[in-house]
Amino acid sequence: MQGIYIMVGPNAEGGRRRPKSKKEIRETAPDRVLVEATSLFGNEYEGAAAALPAGTRVHFVGPDPYTSRRFYGTLERISGRVVVR
Repeated sequence: MQGIYIMVGPNAEGGRRRPKSKKEIRETAPDRVLVEATSLFGNEYEGAAAALPAGTRVHFVGPDPYTSRRFYGTLERISGRVVVR
């Protein structure tokens, strides 16, 4: 399970925060959603959801993968669009 951030500033350095719900992730533009790799072994995508490679599926947990797991979901690119399930 990977972590998710929502960008709040004009760019990544402007600030980021954890989302409050899966609905908030759905309603946020994919270029404002950041995926956090959490595996010690690597092989996980890390970066903006808008740049998610085709065929890549990201399973996330929120709001925080380390301390609070209240919702779960999947990000994937389908027909060129990033979809949150």
